Amino acid sequence: LAILTSCGGEKKEEQKKETIKLGVQKADEPKAEVSSDSNVAEIVIVGDDMMKFDLSEIKVKAGQKVKITLRHKGKMDVNVMGHNLVILNKGVDVADFGAKAAVARDTKYIPAGSENDVIAHTDLIGGGQTTTIEFDAPEAGTYDFLCSFPGHYALMKGKFIVE
Repeated sequence: LAILTSCGGEKKEEQKKETIKLGVQKADEPKAEVSSDSNVAEIVIVGDDMMKFDLSEIKVKAGQKVKITLRHKGKMDVNVMGHNLVILNKGVDVADFGAKAAVARDTKYIPAGSENDVIAHTDLIGGGQTTTIEFDAPEAGTYDFLCSFPGHYALMKGKFIVE
């Protein structure tokens, strides 16, 4: 039993190190403006089959053109492990929005009538797929972002910070 426990612990530790390493590498991307146009922030965020985004914070400037690319590096189908990125307006309760989204299958888990709650959102994608959205950053402040696929918002969330 001690040998099995020891081996299992090492695997988990290796996986944790890899996840942390990926997060550190990608965390620098939102700060670097990839475009030659200094008024465009190009951000890449990656989701996986473990219900994790590689970023928990995205920073942009107020009024800046924002281009966010969501990549799903997993292998699972959109109906099993779909991901999107939804940026919520100030004051929108993440848990309340997540509960409404969970039953909004027909609208790809973006609740009907939530136009005033959402600043921008990507399409819902499955493993191996990529989607991109472009929008103008709102006024300065801190906004929540999440994946609205049922149950994912508890783990797949972060802060969209507009300076």
